[in-house]
Amino acid sequence: MKKYVIIPAFFLLISFSCGRGFLDVPPQGRVTEEEIRTNPNAAVDLVNGVYNIMWLGGFGPDVHGLQFVVITSIVSDDADKGSTPQDYGPALEIDNFTYGPSNQNVQNFWTGYYQAIARANQALDKLPLSPLEETEKNRLIGEVRFLRGYFYFNLVRTFGGVPKIDKVPAPEEANSDSIQTRASADDIYALIISDLQFAVDHLPLKGATPVGRATKGAAQGMLAKVYMYRKNWQQAFDLSGEVINSGLYDTLSNYADIWRTKGANSIESIFEVQTGTNAACDAAIQIYANSQGIRAKMGWTDFGFGFNNPSADLVAAYEPGDKRKDATIITIQPNGTFLWDGFRVPSRDSVENDRYNYKAYHSRTQEPYCGNPDRTPKNLRILRYGEILLIYAEAANELGNTGEAIAKLNIVRRRAGLPNTTAAGQADLRMAIWKERRVELAMEHDRFWDLVRQGRAGQVMRAHGKNFVDGRHELFPIPQEQILLSNNRLKQNPGYN
Repeated sequence: MKKYVIIPAFFLLISFSCGRGFLDVPPQGRVTEEEIRTNPNAAVDLVNGVYNIMWLGGFGPDVHGLQFVVITSIVSDDADKGSTPQDYGPALEIDNFTYGPSNQNVQNFWTGYYQAIARANQALDKLPLSPLEETEKNRLIGEVRFLRGYFYFNLVRTFGGVPKIDKVPAPEEANSDSIQTRASADDIYALIISDLQFAVDHLPLKGATPVGRATKGAAQGMLAKVYMYRKNWQQAFDLSGEVINSGLYDTLSNYADIWRTKGANSIESIFEVQTGTNAACDAAIQIYANSQGIRAKMGWTDFGFGFNNPSADLVAAYEPGDKRKDATIITIQPNGTFLWDGFRVPSRDSVENDRYNYKAYHSRTQEPYCGNPDRTPKNLRILRYGEILLIYAEAANELGNTGEAIAKLNIVRRRAGLPNTTAAGQADLRMAIWKERRVELAMEHDRFWDLVRQGRAGQVMRAHGKNFVDGRHELFPIPQEQILLSNNRLKQNPGYN
């Protein structure tokens, strides 16, 4: 007997399909209760379906595609919208801070993440029925709870308090207040911490589980990051320290290699979205790399839409000699630009923009590529060791342990070819760590959230020429469509009514 659950309002009908690995499980499909009770492999297939919803993107519901790029990167001072001036109005609104509750990017980001949460909840509902041994079953549950915690972390940073859906709602709950109203941000963070702590307690270390699956180190690192946002510095310090002291991670010697196929799942990798090539040529995030690819104006076949261009402000943020600059930014030269794989962009007048995101570039000649530009197999690096060092440094500094903070900060700087920091004193060191976060993690989708948690978003955005309003733009609006679907029970964020 097949069982389906209809998720109310802002969710879709979600079920799962069978398959053996990440790349074999399509984003939609089915696993029945009977299969999960009788087939031990069905539990793995169910979990793979949660991993693979992270490929969701494009111009509809989105988890990590173009709309994720707009909401997390184009909004910040790291990037400008790019492409042609009036191309894709919803992204231009985000770039200029003129968006409202009806903005298409905001709606699709919300819907995509709740689809992901619905899929995680469906898996968590069925996994206890599996005949697998308890330790293995808890490992799979831990993977799903890690992913759900990550999904909610992105939602709460974007919208503040949101509906808390931590199970598959019963039919009679579909229109209840608990489903159709917002939980507080504190309540959502409590759920995130609970999910990630379960993952810490039940996931194996890196190397003891197949590549690409969530590990204990990934859960510790993500939980440390969550505690950093909560300003729980002791927990952030302890957890990031456990990742560092595990001896399982290190900085990759060549910074530029991190974002190439040779750097996928490397010693620096803590968690990344897995992609690849398959028969259907769809085992990748839809319109992630392609949306940020170099856009031709004339004379040659381009690499994409040209969105999310590194800003002049980001260029100016690098110290002289910082190796990360050229690894992050493709700077188009007047007479042509050679990329790392030997491809030559003809000239500045052949493209729309001055700069493009090197971290999103995927070579179609030197890396796997099956011919579908909208599904370029580019792993998305969600969490890596360089950031863990900076989380540890920030937490150590806030706890008054400047020696440890400086030591970890200098590891990051030395890899970039820079001298040791000259910062002294807690306030000076705090600013140095924040600056290092910007250039180390540039174009990696955290800059705007960082500025908000640091309390500097308005100051920095206005200096960048953006129309940021304090008390409003720290959060995005709740999508108007969702407010209407909830019969106005979902309340809007301040400044958007």
